[in-house]
Order: sequence, then C-alpha cells, then structure tokens
Amino acid sequence: MISLLAGLDKALSRLLVMLVAAIVICVCWQVLSRYVTQTPSAYSEEIARFLLIWLGILGSAYAYRTGAHLGLDLLVNQLPKLLRRRIEMLVHILVLTFSLAVMVVGGICLMALAIDPGQYSSAMEVNMAWVYAALPISGSLMAFYALAALFIPVEEEQ
Repeated sequence: MISLLAGLDKALSRLLVMLVAAIVICVCWQVLSRYVTQTPSAYSEEIARFLLIWLGILGSAYAYRTGAHLGLDLLVNQLPKLLRRRIEMLVHILVLTFSLAVMVVGGICLMALAIDPGQYSSAMEVNMAWVYAALPISGSLMAFYALAALFIPVEEEQ
C-alpha cells in the first residue's frame, strides 16, 4: 500500500509539472502569435484556461496529500498528542466525506449535465464534460489519500 501511495504521489506530481509546462507553452504561444505574427491563436487561451482548471483541482489533491493546504493549527498544536491525533482523524473523515459526496458524486452529475445537452466550449468545441472530469478524478484521489491517512500511520510511510 505504501509503495502504491508513493507511485501515485510521483505520478501526480509529474502530471502537475507537465500541466504547468503546458500552460507556460500555451501562454507563450498566445503572446507570440498576438504580437509577433499579428494573428492571435483562437485556441491557446481556452487551452490554458482548461489546463489551469485541471492544475488547480488536481493540485488540491496533491496539496492535501503533502499537507500543504492552508490550515489554522495554532490551537490544535497546543493540545495533547492523543487529542490532536483524534482531531486529525476527524479532519480526514470530513475530507473523505466531502471528496466523495461533493467532488466525486457532484462532479459526475456535472459531467452528466454537460454530456446530455451537449455543452461545448466556444473556441475548440470540446465537450465540457472533459473539463469537468477533473472534479471526480481529484475527488477520488483525495478520498484515497484520506483513507490512507486514516489507516496508515505517518511513521510507517517514512
């Protein structure tokens, strides 16, 4: 299980790096095509927007896994170790519940809404369900990471 987590962490971090690189390339192309060739690209702005959506949503799963999310732990750090661990478990349970109920189920419902009437992006004519797919994917990752945090002690992972 720990090796699966390590592999997933590595794959997700590489994917996030590739998304950032793709955004940089896309935006650079947009600037070059607009100011150098005087013919702005019709697709690069929309591609960059969709990549940014995927980056932000998948990045939230990675930030949760690495503990990089913003948190107010001033009070929690003052508590005894056992109570602090119970509060951390409660937080992981809340994250698990949120990620399954809102991100996975809600994301799938959002995808279904985009597929049924055929909601397409304006420039590239891409079905918006592909863009919305970031929600259930990231929610599944967050749920998996929350389960791992609940059942695998931090000491075992390191």
